[in-house]
Parts: sequence; structure tokens; C-alpha cells
Amino acid sequence: MHRDQSPRRAPSAPEPVSPLFLDLDLMHDEFTRLPVRAEFRFDPGTPGVITVGFPAQRGPDCAWRIGRELLHQGLTSMGGCGDVRMWPALRREDEQPSSWLLLESEEMEALFEVPVAPLARWLDATYRVVPAEAEWDGLDWDGFLAALLADPGTPSA
Repeated sequence: MHRDQSPRRAPSAPEPVSPLFLDLDLMHDEFTRLPVRAEFRFDPGTPGVITVGFPAQRGPDCAWRIGRELLHQGLTSMGGCGDVRMWPALRREDEQPSSWLLLESEEMEALFEVPVAPLARWLDATYRVVPAEAEWDGLDWDGFLAALLADPGTPSA
């Protein structure tokens, strides 16, 4: 190596963010809450998406992929539309802040009460690893569009 050249350093891999395990309340009906353990996972390779896993007592576990921005927004205001929505719960001053997380599909609908503080801290850690403005930097838009246009699929009626 020439003395005027500095060694090239490989870009460092993002620090991993440990999964977050949260105890949520599943609203069975207006008066019945069922405790549910949820696992929130962050992958720096797909930073715009958080995987939320719900272990099942019987059968396969259930996992939802939810936009990180939607979760972040839902801590303080209404976020999302369609299948996934999140908004702050109305609470008394002496209660811990929480948000409602609504997950809907053709087969089911589930409303969870989510504690705000631990989720906010964990989301902040994910934003330190990959800032919001860098979420889409590594995406191959040309490849995505080429694949999308190559197989338009069957038209629906």
C-alpha cells in the first residue's frame, strides 16, 4: 500500500436490537381482558418492518409484519389504516400510558392494549440503528419494479 493511501474499512454491520417481549391485554369483549405475550423483532435489513409474534397455545404461532412508522405514530396519535391500526388509549392521569393495536384479517380481529413506555424505548433503539430517513436506502427499486412488471398476474374481476 502506498503511504498516501488510507486503508479501506468495511462498513460496520448495524448493532442488533434484542427482541422486545411485552405482555399485552387482548380484549376478548368489553369487560374481559386476556393476557398475551408478544415478541417484537427488528431486522436492520428490513428496517421499515417490525415482526410481532404471538405464541400459540395450540397450533402454529401467529406473526404480523407491521410498519415501524405505524407503531411509532400509534404511540401518540392515530396510525395506520386497513388491517393494522394503532392509537393512544384514553387513560386517567394515575394510569400508565397505553395504546390500542387493532389487527384485522378475513379470519379474525384482535384488539390489544399495548404499554407505551417499553415499546417507545425499544423503537427508539431501532431508530438509533437505522434512522427513519435511511429505511429505504438499501432497497433495490429497479429490481422490485422489474419483477413487478415481468409477471403482472391474473387480472381480477
